[in-house]
Amino acid sequence: MKIHSSSDQEIVEAIKRERDVDATVRYLYFTHFDALANYIRTNSGNEEDAEDFFHEALVVFIKVVKQGKFRGDSSIKTFLYAIMRNLWLNELKRRNKALLRETAYYEQSEQEEDVGDLVYENETTQQVLAFFDQLGKNCKKIMVLHYYQELSMKEIAREMNYDSEQVARNTKYKCSKKLMTLLDNNPTLKDTFRNLLTHR
Repeated sequence: MKIHSSSDQEIVEAIKRERDVDATVRYLYFTHFDALANYIRTNSGNEEDAEDFFHEALVVFIKVVKQGKFRGDSSIKTFLYAIMRNLWLNELKRRNKALLRETAYYEQSEQEEDVGDLVYENETTQQVLAFFDQLGKNCKKIMVLHYYQELSMKEIAREMNYDSEQVARNTKYKCSKKLMTLLDNNPTLKDTFRNLLTHR
């Protein structure tokens, strides 16, 4: 298969006949990956996510073609995009549910918890989450990832789709400053937060 000149029909026929499948997959990657992966990169995903879900979309596409279910009503690129988009949206829903379960655990737990030395009692946890809600969606997520899930700055950068660990660190610092401003009106929690944020 010529890597720069294969038509959609040639690709479909190659897959159906199981001819040069490896070359076909390389061609599809070479031709479509960058454009399609950008959807994941700009929707809370990172490069590893883009690679994984593009490959998964290819597997689904090849299976559909082999089953004779690809009618060619749309281009292969459009078809792959639709598959990858649906797969990624389902993944985001799964991740969001996991985060909600994690947050709910800390809100409902009656036991004393030690999470990164931030929260010691359930009442404090509820107050913390209430303050986090006032920080905005991104800041709240960063705080939960850092203090509750204890992720490193590198892991947070990947989770938030930031360009670097330093960007994550700078953003977390700004969010922490914003939080301290809110805590000025709550002396009970202020000292706990101030000491913790100063040493992170």
